[in-house]
Amino acid sequence: MRIVLASLVTLVVLASAVGSAAWLEERNFRAPGPAAGDTIVLIKPGSGVRAIATALAQARVVTRPLVFRVAVMRRGKTTALKAGEYLVPASASMSQIMDMLVEHKAIQHRITIAEGLTSDMALAVLNGDPILEGPATVTPEGSLLPETYLFERGTTRAELLARMHKAQLDLLAELWPKRKQGLPFQTMEDALKLASIIEKETGVPAERPRIGAVFINRIKAGMRLESDPTIIYGLSKGVPLGHPLRQSELDTPNPYSTYQIDGLPPTPICNPGRDAIAAALNPPDTQELFFVADGTGGHVFAKTGAEHARNVAQWRRIQREQAGQNAAPAPADPLR
Repeated sequence: MRIVLASLVTLVVLASAVGSAAWLEERNFRAPGPAAGDTIVLIKPGSGVRAIATALAQARVVTRPLVFRVAVMRRGKTTALKAGEYLVPASASMSQIMDMLVEHKAIQHRITIAEGLTSDMALAVLNGDPILEGPATVTPEGSLLPETYLFERGTTRAELLARMHKAQLDLLAELWPKRKQGLPFQTMEDALKLASIIEKETGVPAERPRIGAVFINRIKAGMRLESDPTIIYGLSKGVPLGHPLRQSELDTPNPYSTYQIDGLPPTPICNPGRDAIAAALNPPDTQELFFVADGTGGHVFAKTGAEHARNVAQWRRIQREQAGQNAAPAPADPLR
């Protein structure tokens, strides 16, 4: 009997000790952490719970890595912790840190590819980002969807380019089946060519559909598009010339110049955004065939050559007023 009683007492003592240890572990796991301020911690891919606990201790966001490991294992989260770059808040508890890693609340960096950039310009933006890794490969003109992309540290430039291309393909898959009937082109590539011209012709979003309609009307009428941005792309691959187009540049043989070729250029001349692509695929019904700058950043539209000539004359007057009476006149341009 004495042996039995002694065993029972021992078990009670052990149970109490275990319970006390578990309670202490739980309290430490949920207690405020030592970080005095927000701290960035990088958890490398392939890290196990031991390596993660060590990284957290080295970053001084936990002081008891063993407690972190044991608590994570007790909760069955050993394989649920995810690699990434994390911003651990000041005084975050080990419990909060575990939840961040399980839910993968990693830092999201962002990069913006503006509408109308050429593919070379987009590659330059990617190459200039200090977070992205690896080389940026050459990508076909007009194959990327401009917008702001979020990415984590460790993302390669090739991976982000693939995302941008897929985003464009997904958008085309959404918009192409809903395109307006009777468009004078049959392929998505031609839609991108037209959208790229629309993108470069105006910085006023509300004008894009109307400009798209002008170009559609001109193609249907057998007229050349006569778009200045196509000349610039053929001369400099889209890099601004730094001066108004000269007559000599208009006359230079240029496979992209829609003053010289019928229909659309050989490739897109930039990466068009969602609105420009939508404008190419669903232009409004109009009879307008011309547009020219109005001096405010937008354009004035016309149905006839005579009406357009008056609008061009008005634009020339505005140019002279802005530049002075002695400024050289800009070259003739039936659209701009």
